[in-house]
Amino acid sequence: MSQISITVNGIVQTHEVEPRTLLVKFLREHCGLTGAHVGCDTTQCGCCTVHLDGRAVKSCTMLAVQADGGQVTTIEGLGSPTQMHPMQAAFQQHHALQCGYCTPGMIMQGVDIVRRGLAGDERVIRHELEGNLCRCTGYQNIVEAIADVGRRCPESCGGPRRTAEV
Repeated sequence: MSQISITVNGIVQTHEVEPRTLLVKFLREHCGLTGAHVGCDTTQCGCCTVHLDGRAVKSCTMLAVQADGGQVTTIEGLGSPTQMHPMQAAFQQHHALQCGYCTPGMIMQGVDIVRRGLAGDERVIRHELEGNLCRCTGYQNIVEAIADVGRRCPESCGGPRRTAEV
C-alpha cells in the first residue's frame, strides 16, 4: 500500500491505496466523487476526463500514485446546482446532453479546449473532442456549447468556478 495525497476540488485527500489503483477508482471509491464515469478503461471514450494540474487527463488509465501531490478538478468541482460553471450552463442552454453518461467528461474536455484557446473553430473543437465519445447527441450541440463559452469568456472559463475569498 502507498499513502498518497491529492488535492481534489480544493480539498486535500490523503488515502492509502494499492499502487495499481487507477485515478478514477481513487476519486470514486476513496473520495466519493462519482462524476467521472468508467466507460471503457482504455482512454477511448473520455467519460472519466478530469483535470490534473490544470490539464485534461483520462483518469481510467492513470494511476492515482502518478497524481500524488497534484491538484485534481472533477465535474463536482466546477460548479454547483445553484451556480453552474459557464460550460455546464452552456450544455444546458444548447441541449448538449441526452443520456448524460458522457456529459461530465465532455464538459471537462470542453473547459480544457477553452482554456487552451481552441474554441474558436468548429473543426478544431471536433478534433479536440475525438477522444470523447457520445452515442446520443451527434456532437453538434456539444460543439456549439463549447464554442459559445469560448466566445463569451475565453480567459475566465477555463477552470473551476472561482469564489471570492472572505
